Amino acid sequence: MAISRRQFVLQSAAVYTALASIKVNALAKAVEETGIKDLYKHDFHIGTAISGSNMRASDSSFLGLVSREFSAITMENSMKWERIHPTPERWDWETADKFVDFGEKHNMYMLGHVLVWHSQVPDWVFQDEKGKLISREALLKRMGSHIGNLAGRYAGRMTAWDVVNEAIDEDKGWRKSPWFNTIGADFMDHAFNFAHDADPKAHLVYNDYNMQNPAKRAFLVDYIRKAKKRGVPIQGVGLQGHVGLDFPNIQEFEDSIEAYAAEGMRIHITEFDMDVLPVAWEFMGAEISTNFEYSDELNPYADGLPAAVEQRLNDRYVEFFKLFLKHRDKIERVTLWGTGDGESWKNNFPVVGRTNYPLLFDREYKRKPCYDAIAALKK
Repeated sequence: MAISRRQFVLQSAAVYTALASIKVNALAKAVEETGIKDLYKHDFHIGTAISGSNMRASDSSFLGLVSREFSAITMENSMKWERIHPTPERWDWETADKFVDFGEKHNMYMLGHVLVWHSQVPDWVFQDEKGKLISREALLKRMGSHIGNLAGRYAGRMTAWDVVNEAIDEDKGWRKSPWFNTIGADFMDHAFNFAHDADPKAHLVYNDYNMQNPAKRAFLVDYIRKAKKRGVPIQGVGLQGHVGLDFPNIQEFEDSIEAYAAEGMRIHITEFDMDVLPVAWEFMGAEISTNFEYSDELNPYADGLPAAVEQRLNDRYVEFFKLFLKHRDKIERVTLWGTGDGESWKNNFPVVGRTNYPLLFDREYKRKPCYDAIAALKK
């Protein structure tokens, strides 16, 4: 049956409107499914650290946010020695297994954190049954066994490992940890060799804070040069990136990126967060045993962040991400130390009970202006 010109025009308009609606809905869905990782996909991985409680809860909303926004993940605490290997005969694999399964499901860059560290290690690792320090040989055996079991369990699945964490004591050289005191300065060589033996395909990283410190930088560069001659398989350096509105000096941070990269290291920004609160007693480290007494003066934004401070936060995020983009050829990934402000360790470190705003998402996991600011760099 023939239709009039008017009917044809009306039907065509209806079809056009329907197609336009489909296109708009598809675009809206695409925007909803696109995260910061997609904007930076040609530059470096964007990652987050996941707490054990969030991993075990398997909350689809939270994990959906993580998989949409990030291409790299780190286990915040549940792979540390005291959590995953609390007693000589006991291993707690549940949370770590969920982490690896989740990462594989979403084809993510997975960083195992951490194989050797002086903190969050049970006393039994360094002592015998009578509480006396064990020998160098015995401690090396325990180190090798732990790394072999942990890195070996996920061999071929884990992308990279923080092999050694925080082994340099600012401008004092090697930290006088139980690892150093018992084994000696070559404990780090052994850790990297054990990790490589356990998983030859994994990318192996040394990770530390205050990596912009010139003396710390010089000490690590010297170690890297000598270690490479010894055949130690160190392949990356992690700069933790616990920064603030006024520290560190960004030129010194850039100098360190360039110095480590010049030694053939891939650069990882491993634990990035932006502290907006007053510095307690000029403390700017990340040694977790440190704490200071609470005072209202040290917690000025309990009821929200003033607009002027929020703008400083945005500007500082932009400053650092411009630096990262400048050195995109050297940087493997940039990982935020957490997803939402409410879960950040900076609420309780180095002063317990404060309200901080260091991450890209707020306490309800909504994107913050600082998210929009670094996203705008790629649009």
